Amino acid sequence: MSAKGDDGVRRGADAERGGYRERASRLPGAVVWAKRVPGGVPAAPQRVLPDGCTDLLWMDGRLTVAGPDTTAHTPAVRPGSLVVGLRFAPGQGPAVVGVPAHVLRDRRVPLEELWPRDRVARLAGALAGTGSPGRVLEEIAVDRLRAADDPPDPARGLIAAALADGRPVAEVARSVGVGERQLHRRCLAAFGYGPKTLGRVLRLVRALELARGGLPYADVAARAGYADQAHLAREVKALAGVPLGVLVASG
Repeated sequence: MSAKGDDGVRRGADAERGGYRERASRLPGAVVWAKRVPGGVPAAPQRVLPDGCTDLLWMDGRLTVAGPDTTAHTPAVRPGSLVVGLRFAPGQGPAVVGVPAHVLRDRRVPLEELWPRDRVARLAGALAGTGSPGRVLEEIAVDRLRAADDPPDPARGLIAAALADGRPVAEVARSVGVGERQLHRRCLAAFGYGPKTLGRVLRLVRALELARGGLPYADVAARAGYADQAHLAREVKALAGVPLGVLVASG
């Protein structure tokens, strides 16, 4: 397992913002990203918002799994560090890491607590010896999915899309062909939280995309499925911890 390049994140077509870059992964729906933390005096921690995703991280010589968050997380990262991650699509990560998403909810867990220690040590050695850790993270995930006994929930995309559109839980359950209780269990396993919370999180992601695109907040609220602009403001503050304007200004 080897690769050469630029931390696995190519410039050009990928997003680049404040030392952060990302690109689409060879794993469908996933994203490879890299963040170079400035050296010198530690800056204020960057706010990581809930998005329904699980990440496999390579940072300071360690492999870590970041579970799905229910509120904003502010990680403590050493100045000068390079953090490289593979962000799975919602519902995709549990099949890679081998545990239900709710076990990892609001947690950062060393991979050696989930996989055999000697295997993680070999993977860490491969990552330390490459110039493109992002590519290696992809290889790890692809190999794991090929051998997975419990593949990703085939309905995860449909569930996430329907809840992001604001469809009622009962309607989503019917569209998947299950009862509401079974839908709740499937959401916990795949996404880390129940369908109502998942809908709130995905709606926040959509609202932030619209707001960063320059849409007036009243229009953001309408298009993202909030009752009104005040509802949008309350939900953003509850999930992100700061007003929408702060998030938009931070990029």
